[in-house]
Amino acid sequence: MTVQDLITPGTVLGRYTVERVEALPPIQATAYLLRHELGARHLHIERDDDNQTFAVFFPTVPSDSTGVAHILEHTALMGSRNFPVADPFFSMIPRSLNTFMNAMTASDWTTYLYSTRNEKDFFNLLNIYLDAAFFPLLRYESFRRDGHRFENADPADMASELKMQGVVYNEMKGAMASPSSVLWKALQKALYPDLTYANNSGGEPSEIPNLTYQGLKDFHAAHYHPSNAYFYTYGNLPLKRYLDAIEVGVMQDFTPNSLDVSIPDQTPFTEPQDVKASYPSTDTERGAQALVAWKLGHSFDPDENLRWKVLSEVLLGNAAAPLTRPLIESGLGSALSDGSGYQDEFREAAFAVGLKGLSAASAPAVHTLVLDTLAKIASEGLPTELIDSALHQFEIAQKEVSNSGWPYSLKVAFRAVGPWLYGGDPLDGLNLDAALARLQEARRNGPIFEDMIRSDLLNNTHRVTLTLVPDPELASAQEQAEREMVARLSADFTEEDRVRVVQEAVSLLESQDTDDDVSILPTLTLNDVTRKVARPAYTVEQTGGAVVGRVEQPTSGLVYLDVQVRLPELSSEELELLPLYAFTVTRSGAAGQDYAALARRIEAVTGGISASVGSTTGPDSLNDLRLSMSFGGKALSRNAGELVSVLHDVIAQPEFEATRLEQLLKQRVAGQKAGIVSSGNAYAGRLAAAQLSPEAALDEQLIGLAGLKRLEALVESGDWASTIERLKALHARVLEGQGRLCVTASAGDLAMDVSSITSLFGGRQAAHVSAPLAPRIPAARTTDTPVAYNAVAFQTVPFTHPDSPALLALGNLLTSEYLLRELREKGGAYGGGAGFNSHSGVFRMTSYRDPNIGRTFEVFRQARDFLNGPAFHGEGAGLRELNEAILSASKGLDPLTSPDTVGRMRFYGDLGGYTADVQEAYVERLLNVQISDLQRVMDTYLTPDHAAYALLAGKDPNTDTAAQGLNFEVESI
Repeated sequence: MTVQDLITPGTVLGRYTVERVEALPPIQATAYLLRHELGARHLHIERDDDNQTFAVFFPTVPSDSTGVAHILEHTALMGSRNFPVADPFFSMIPRSLNTFMNAMTASDWTTYLYSTRNEKDFFNLLNIYLDAAFFPLLRYESFRRDGHRFENADPADMASELKMQGVVYNEMKGAMASPSSVLWKALQKALYPDLTYANNSGGEPSEIPNLTYQGLKDFHAAHYHPSNAYFYTYGNLPLKRYLDAIEVGVMQDFTPNSLDVSIPDQTPFTEPQDVKASYPSTDTERGAQALVAWKLGHSFDPDENLRWKVLSEVLLGNAAAPLTRPLIESGLGSALSDGSGYQDEFREAAFAVGLKGLSAASAPAVHTLVLDTLAKIASEGLPTELIDSALHQFEIAQKEVSNSGWPYSLKVAFRAVGPWLYGGDPLDGLNLDAALARLQEARRNGPIFEDMIRSDLLNNTHRVTLTLVPDPELASAQEQAEREMVARLSADFTEEDRVRVVQEAVSLLESQDTDDDVSILPTLTLNDVTRKVARPAYTVEQTGGAVVGRVEQPTSGLVYLDVQVRLPELSSEELELLPLYAFTVTRSGAAGQDYAALARRIEAVTGGISASVGSTTGPDSLNDLRLSMSFGGKALSRNAGELVSVLHDVIAQPEFEATRLEQLLKQRVAGQKAGIVSSGNAYAGRLAAAQLSPEAALDEQLIGLAGLKRLEALVESGDWASTIERLKALHARVLEGQGRLCVTASAGDLAMDVSSITSLFGGRQAAHVSAPLAPRIPAARTTDTPVAYNAVAFQTVPFTHPDSPALLALGNLLTSEYLLRELREKGGAYGGGAGFNSHSGVFRMTSYRDPNIGRTFEVFRQARDFLNGPAFHGEGAGLRELNEAILSASKGLDPLTSPDTVGRMRFYGDLGGYTADVQEAYVERLLNVQISDLQRVMDTYLTPDHAAYALLAGKDPNTDTAAQGLNFEVESI
């Protein structure tokens, strides 16, 4: 018996009292709920998982849109009582082996959170995070840097144009150019006009300058107190170790405090509302969205919450869902609108549904269609099998333990925190068994979901119809409004004020050039780097045109099946069609079933299936370009045979139909266009690399802006009959390829019969793939954004080349020691960095939500001067920076895995030549990299004559880049 076994309700641990101890069988864990004398709440999840995790949540309820909660989240991480360096958060990234590390601001809470598999690292980061949250310095310089400040275009010249600057200010300018962000903020304001949700917690750019430095400090003093804190820990260490560290780090310095952060109920509307919002866009023909939304009951009510999650899944969960299908088939729009579905991140939940990719004139028709369809569903009733299928999805979600996407430990945290912060039970989201049992009992007593539709939707007057309209003039109007705001706020400036602006700007720049004594920060060493990669056991068998790997893993009652097809030689037309094939093949019909019947079948017996196109290079040659088509799915153990059957039918007999193909293609275009602004650095980086790298050139053709342009042309042509014939021909080519199947399951399911799939493939030799490079001309793409995304790329060496590890370390060193300071701290960009893809051999430097263009490309060019500067010459010079760069680089070579991914990665890695031995040899070379190696690879590969340039921006960049001698070829997206 351990000490932890003796912890029961009422147990006192220091100044904590244990309030509840509860087993959580669905996630193989035990939950401990505690309360501190100061009022702090603490949830600990004890689980046999070495990915130790910490989070602290503060309810933050802004009363305006100055972005105080968001700016505070930034500035709290910029120096604290025990760690008075400029930016301990970013300084710790290369000193840690974290598996996640961040901070986030939501509509009504702020969190600081991280996870790591290294015990020493966990407590290092805990000290940093606790000190940052509870004892930040909140320096005026930090407020000006990340919040807002006046600054001249030339910071040292008061005669140059006066502008508004700030990291958060520029971040939110970029964010509020995104239609999804504008719609989300407008929806909150429309549904909850009297509550904190009516404010933009991230900060409205026009209102951010209203935040004062004193207001920031006051907000921290009020909200960041243990009495207002919700702590979360997760892992396999003794509970008392977590509690003792928090007691010493925080609690002993505080006395009890009270703060009313409660959010009342929104007064219900007496009649529905119509609201319009606009965002900057020239797509007036199909750029609008129409959304119908309702305020519902309390999100922390476990029964209400579960019922609405189930009903939302039933109504919208797949292409055949009874609300989704008529909306899409109406032809009014191309896809469900942003924000569609059940939303429980507010104290009172919401349900919304609508369409995007439409003209603003169609909005009333969307509203009518939504209400008419709901009335029809309520009248005719929901088929029992649809509800059973939705509940089946919840069963899978309860059982699956996966680190895919986010660490599982943080998925658990976010399932608990919603009800917890609103006064509900945090364990409701972790153990749904009781609520599911009550729901099933209620179903036996008669229909319940139809009544919910009638009472909570059709007869609910607290309804908003929101129309999001593209405005071609808005971007220029916002620029003019910003100039007028700067002029208004500086109208009474004296000469002394203007001198002060210059002095503060110069002082801020000088402070950012001052090297901090980061030796006061805790760190790991290279001895902490894991030199071994995972080697899960698996068996291999060859069956016809396919090879099958079987990996035994503790998958919690699920089975995973992956099917990778190495493709034979394809024509350029077939290559270009592959992404459309991958997007449509699982969303169309198959084996005699139309798309609706197949969608219902997939939901009933699987946890979802997918298809994708992937490319990579061999470990020894960048010209060894490999292309594959992948299918995959998961299911509960009892449905393993059904999973095989579904995947077989989709792979063997897809059925493409013109009307459905048109719907899907429009969805694809709308989705990709909507993501351009939020992922602008990735698009720009790909555009640059496509001029140099065969793999990047292929990616640009498949999933980049060139691919999007081709899909838009196909939509315009409306040539569905010809496209279907081409898809059929491509499908036949896919079946000629070599199949590679990976089964991941527990011992009892490992022998599942997959012969029906392996027999499909011809086993034809995989072909060498060639992709013509894009013209070596700086490429600029303009779109509706007030900020820029800049990129420069270099083609270097393959994985096994001796210089590859040095390039990997170089990317990390330039990011942490140079680019973050130059682009973010000095330039006001939200982000920026360097990265090396060791498989493609491409080295990139990029910036994100950047107010600068010419200056940023100059920063990229001066990276060589930085590395060859005095800080890296002389005995012992640069040793700390080098070790941190290697430590940070090693994280990518030892990724966080879980039972669903670890075997798949090893099996396909071995088949591709990236064996465990090859990977471990790479780690050893990385650990032996020297500063001289970084300087050598910089001078060898990252020279101006090797560089390729690209960017996304809201304007022609050539005036800005003339000083750099860059002349961009400009195209509008």
